[in-house]
Amino acid sequence: MDARDTDLKKELDATLHARRDLGEEYESALVDSFLEKVDQRIDGAVERRVRRQLAEQQMQTARDSRSPKATDSWGERFGFGIVSLVLAVPLSAIGGGVGRLPGLLVAWAGIVGVNVVQALRTNPDLFGRRKSSQDRDWED
Repeated sequence: MDARDTDLKKELDATLHARRDLGEEYESALVDSFLEKVDQRIDGAVERRVRRQLAEQQMQTARDSRSPKATDSWGERFGFGIVSLVLAVPLSAIGGGVGRLPGLLVAWAGIVGVNVVQALRTNPDLFGRRKSSQDRDWED
């Protein structure tokens, strides 16, 4: 038994004791009073559960909205590609001018690496094994 159950038991004992003291003419008023307290207790418990579930749903919605898939769009991918190509020109010039061919290769390896990471972020199974129609038939 937790504290709320013992409080409710005390309320019931007090109601029964008051009924003995006051007599049968007050019985319906005492029962109504006790039932009102039980009703309030139930309403409070239901309200707490509803608030908790609502908070959990809001947390889940917030988590889902922060995931990369929720914000990923064609425009974002296109913009990333354009920015990557625009930045590739000066990086190639600097890498080729300072380090010649090895510098140019390092610059382009960095550009390709950033684009691969972006592609994997937006599509995690991009380089994974594609499922054939036979594989999908077995999953159902």
